[in-house]
Amino acid sequence: MGLILDSSVIVAAERGAQPISALLSSIRERAGPTEILLSAVSVMELEHGVWRASTPHQAQQRRVYLDAVFAAIPVEPFTRELAQLAGRLDAESRAQGVVIPFADLQIGATALYYGCSVATLNERHFRLIPGLSLVRL
Repeated sequence: MGLILDSSVIVAAERGAQPISALLSSIRERAGPTEILLSAVSVMELEHGVWRASTPHQAQQRRVYLDAVFAAIPVEPFTRELAQLAGRLDAESRAQGVVIPFADLQIGATALYYGCSVATLNERHFRLIPGLSLVRL
């Protein structure tokens, strides 16, 4: 079983100036030996942060950090099969009156599809996805 990192984990590490190698080591200490991955949806969220930076310097710092992230952590694409799973999960949840934020739904569907857990600092939305295993960091 692998571990999909939510963007909240990467953002917190970047804000704390934690090197990627240290982040990955600390995750493996908590979760044990496991494959650590990103969803392509998290890549979109992280890129959004680069483009929304308040200064060119901050944008450059974020770019350098993300380049290190992307060099160290494989990214799973969001495929048609994942979109179909996310669509089903969304419809079933909404039929129960539960609305899951779209990006979190897509990340959760990625984890379910690949048999992974999601590592996040924000469990609130991911807890709404049936059958999804969470790792709080």
